[in-house]
Amino acid sequence: MEDQTQNLAPEQPGAKSGSAWLLHFFIDILETLILSVILFVGINYITARIRVDGSSMEPSLHSGQLVLVNRLAYKLGRPERGDVVVFYFPRNPDQEYIKRLIGLPGDTVSIQEGQVLVNKLPLSEPYIAGPPSYSGEWTVPEGQYFVLGDNRNNSSDSHQWGMVPLEYVIGKALAIYWPPGDWGIVTSFSHARVSP
Repeated sequence: MEDQTQNLAPEQPGAKSGSAWLLHFFIDILETLILSVILFVGINYITARIRVDGSSMEPSLHSGQLVLVNRLAYKLGRPERGDVVVFYFPRNPDQEYIKRLIGLPGDTVSIQEGQVLVNKLPLSEPYIAGPPSYSGEWTVPEGQYFVLGDNRNNSSDSHQWGMVPLEYVIGKALAIYWPPGDWGIVTSFSHARVSP
């Protein structure tokens, strides 16, 4: 009697049936999609992106630049004077603004003869386009912040419409990522304190 198994080709090592290969392929696709969603959600929870619109932050930031924002900065720490912050505009929370933080809760901010003073001490500001041509005095309530644009004479900011509540602050500006020629860190000048 002839052995009938001799006509069968031996199974190749590692060979898979068509349905097993297809299942493995779909599992790989599903794993990639799940990982992509996790990364997308995680990145959007930690960071935000904003487009600078207008000249209120010149010379530090220019219209059309895209800025990466750290959403966790003020969940893990406190805002500091000199930080560039992104926030919802208090008069219209559908709009996002980007300005420099000048006054902390409890501070008295005054602007006199082109000089910003915090608690009667002059603020060192190497980042502004020019000295402000307006004057005034504001006391910052608890849980709120006083912000100004670096282009002091061409900025809608706290000197016109008041304070920014902490819950309106989205985060701290970290870096310019577009256009490529403008790549760089957004300088906070958190070391710039009021001088005695």
